[in-house]
Amino acid sequence: MVKFQLYIRLFFESIAFAINALVSNKLRTTLSLLGVTIGIFSIISVFTMVDSLEKEVRGSVESLGENVVFVQKWPWGFDGDYEWWKYLNRPHPNYKEFQWIQKDVKSADAVALMYGFGRDIIYKGTKSTGVTVMAASRDFDKVRKFDIYDGRYFSLQENSNGAPVCIIGALVSLDLFGPINPVGKRVKISGYTVEVIGMFTPEGSSLMGESLDEQVVIPMNFGRKLVDLKKGSGNPSIMVKAKEDVSAAQLKDELKVLLRSVRRLKPKAPDNFAINEISLLSKAFDSLFGMINTIGFIIGLFSILVGGFSIANIMFVSVKERTNIIGIQKSLGAKNSFILFQFLTESVILCLIGGGVGLLIVFLGVLGVNQAIDMEVTISLKNISLGLFISVAIGLISGSLPAISASRMNPVDAIRSKG
Repeated sequence: MVKFQLYIRLFFESIAFAINALVSNKLRTTLSLLGVTIGIFSIISVFTMVDSLEKEVRGSVESLGENVVFVQKWPWGFDGDYEWWKYLNRPHPNYKEFQWIQKDVKSADAVALMYGFGRDIIYKGTKSTGVTVMAASRDFDKVRKFDIYDGRYFSLQENSNGAPVCIIGALVSLDLFGPINPVGKRVKISGYTVEVIGMFTPEGSSLMGESLDEQVVIPMNFGRKLVDLKKGSGNPSIMVKAKEDVSAAQLKDELKVLLRSVRRLKPKAPDNFAINEISLLSKAFDSLFGMINTIGFIIGLFSILVGGFSIANIMFVSVKERTNIIGIQKSLGAKNSFILFQFLTESVILCLIGGGVGLLIVFLGVLGVNQAIDMEVTISLKNISLGLFISVAIGLISGSLPAISASRMNPVDAIRSKG
């Protein structure tokens, strides 16, 4: 118990010595701590931005649907050995294939056909230009995550009959109607009078470009009056959600067999369609974010390395200035471990001060970024802990040699020293 109290007292004395070093040699200590501050700032700021960006991207990807695959003309990843014109000559997914998948794919829980095109939306004298109009089949709500803020989703009968109704995005609603509730209002799309039956809950900006805030969704059969689906207008795709006990790989295999049969492809002929899945995007983002994190860590590591040498220099100077005190402590019975602990603690505290300043700058930067851009950036507890851990580690490494040299001093020589 007495030994524990002694080390607690020594810990607080080390804090006092560290603060004294800052106060007595402000410029020297500040310049020495600058490397640690810059290093922690570099590493943690990069990690914070990457984590926030990754959270935003993964949220956008997940909104496309869980365990969902996309039957499309173009793949999300290209094979370098496959000539681009072969992709260009592929047919688009069509209504017939959509019906075949609905009917014959046993592992599918829900199937939706969708295609989009740009149109002007007019309400009385107000026009919203170039709005993305998304025509979707009835099960679109089962494969794509969204909420209806007000109103309702279109019915099976409205979809079958191609009723002129729509669900409007929050930003489109604000552009056309301002603060007025759009439900029940009638707008013009390509000369057709269309009733607004619902408004999507605001989703915020999406890095994947899939936010419904800037879109208008209409029934698929109404959309066929606006574009020629047979010619592939609107870049149609078929979204297929697997049943709970079915993997995406199993679903893809069944879809591949069916599509090859429907398109009458010969056994040795390559697929003329793409079956894309969310995992392709996730793997690509994993590699990208991993690379960015590594680059940020390397940049910060060089700054911390410089800061580590600076801290070691401060500690060697501190050992020299307190040589007489070390001699007196050892002559009074202080063990080597006592002296070692004293200087290591002081080194760690100096690094924690530098690291704390770096974290403070990151925190202030996060506040500024949140005001400047439409994306939530947060500094996580994990990154704060990482910054403090790195600070402690560099303090232990940088202070080890000075602390060891102090602990091994001969008490008689130390007392006689003029340092």
